[in-house]
Amino acid sequence: MLPINLLVELGIVSLLLMATRFAALGRKLAVTTLVLLALAAFSPLGNLLIYPLESRFPAWDAARGAPDGIIVLGGSVDTDLSAAHRTPVVAHAADRLFAPAELARRYPNARIVFTGGTANLVSTEAKEADYSAPILENLGIPKERLILERNSRNTWENAIFTKELVKPKPGERWLLVTSAFHMPRSMGIFRKAGFDVEAYPVDWRMGGRDDLFSFTNMGADGLGRTEVAVREWIGLVAYRLMGRTGELLPGPAKD
Repeated sequence: MLPINLLVELGIVSLLLMATRFAALGRKLAVTTLVLLALAAFSPLGNLLIYPLESRFPAWDAARGAPDGIIVLGGSVDTDLSAAHRTPVVAHAADRLFAPAELARRYPNARIVFTGGTANLVSTEAKEADYSAPILENLGIPKERLILERNSRNTWENAIFTKELVKPKPGERWLLVTSAFHMPRSMGIFRKAGFDVEAYPVDWRMGGRDDLFSFTNMGADGLGRTEVAVREWIGLVAYRLMGRTGELLPGPAKD
């Protein structure tokens, strides 16, 4: 269902049809596929899909005081490449690693938790937490401050396993660091798991409302935003249907 996969599948089907008595239908499908590709790559479609996700939670308000703990969701390090090259390989969302390093310096008493195992369908010994820890240490977080959760395979397990690991006490304030587009689903999942956290969004993919109707001259950028947004919307729907979030598009808590 993801845009790039779907467009490739439609393109293959159109070619197959053009080799049969349904050639006219194949040509129409090929034109439709090309138009959809252009929309996903160059039009504001990706921005329109990702903006409601990224703007759902505002920047964290430091005026509320120091947090007791900081939770960092995995998703930055490619475990397969890291294992192959025997060194951490940051594939994307590097802000998820930079932000906790800054927060750790600002709040020296806060506990730092990194949660992330492997998202591979076939389990491997390569765990994201193991490769992310050296990066966080090199960014200035002492090893003894790091708490690693290395068994989770998805955001639901991030929440469940982290809660079991840190056993948050009533009244404690925990920050949740993840990509802005992923924050609504993450907050909904942590709430459903009974872990009250505060959103600390990072890794934005667009500037803001002014970019809503902007076209791009780099097709890969537009396709990337569309792909990320569609994947996240599918995740929101799926997790809502599974009962892992309490609402389709979780937002800030109402005081």
